[in-house]
Amino acid sequence: MFSEKRGSILHGILLIALFSCAAFYLADTQAARSLSLSPLILGILLGMLYANSLRNHLPETWVPGILFCSKQLLRAGIVLYGFRLTFQSVTAIGAPAIAIDTAVVVGTLVLGIVLGRALKMDDDLALLTSTGSAICGAAAVLGAEPVVKAEPHKTAVAVSTVVIFGTVSMFLFPALWRTGLLGLTPEQMALYTGATLHEVAHVVGAGNAMSPAIADGAIIVKMIRVMMLAPVLLALGLLAARRTKDRSARTKITVPWFAFGFLAVIGFNSLDLLPRTLVEGIDALDTFLLTMAMTALGAETSIEKFKRAGFKPFALAGLLYLWLLGGDYLLTEWIS
Repeated sequence: MFSEKRGSILHGILLIALFSCAAFYLADTQAARSLSLSPLILGILLGMLYANSLRNHLPETWVPGILFCSKQLLRAGIVLYGFRLTFQSVTAIGAPAIAIDTAVVVGTLVLGIVLGRALKMDDDLALLTSTGSAICGAAAVLGAEPVVKAEPHKTAVAVSTVVIFGTVSMFLFPALWRTGLLGLTPEQMALYTGATLHEVAHVVGAGNAMSPAIADGAIIVKMIRVMMLAPVLLALGLLAARRTKDRSARTKITVPWFAFGFLAVIGFNSLDLLPRTLVEGIDALDTFLLTMAMTALGAETSIEKFKRAGFKPFALAGLLYLWLLGGDYLLTEWIS
């Protein structure tokens, strides 16, 4: 019985791995590269395609394998994400970037919670959407999901909102730069881009469309935001425990231990002990694990669940996007 159960789990994992391989293949096409569509985004789209077509024709015993990908593999992917960062990159960009990123992350999270309550949104969905907008898009939503303990379809909805507005920014920012409407220097534009755009892929795409110098600075600013994921996850864990305490007398704080793993990996990577080729291989493996997690989340998301979520999550993401555009611009001019 044990081996049969393990075999069913393996079937679900292999199914998600197959879809993830397809996502990587599609991401390498000219159309996907021109839109900066990462394997993660394509993975969740393929997962949703499966959820709304083949899902009812495959054994339910495969579901545990899919859930394994969306939880255990997700945590492993977040920890390994630390190999993309070093503490040296923070000190290299300077105090202005740290100040702007801190204001953006805190301001976006607080505003998102307030607006979510004003819109009478589901608390978990508002938190996930705000976290994705504040830090690093899909990766932040994925990191917050096991802390908030949200349902998979809520995670997919939150990811969709940040992807939409991040993609718009990828085309909007180069256009604003070329027209000179913003009146920012290249250094300021790098700060503004890295502190505003949602996904790392969007920052890379927009930055390179403007200039290599802007791209380099923007990526570092963005990575500082990514590093703030760990303390935010700890804060969300405390918030989640407090919300649970309101409903029950007995509760315990859920500590997202993978957040500490994330910080430990950044510290280790800062020592530069591993060959560059090995780190690049780990980054590639990490991207695949995160793609599997995204695909698994998509596989748990049907159109009906999107309909139940309604327009409010997209309204919240839109309002947060306006805050990022206006608030980051003013912060950039003031601090730098």
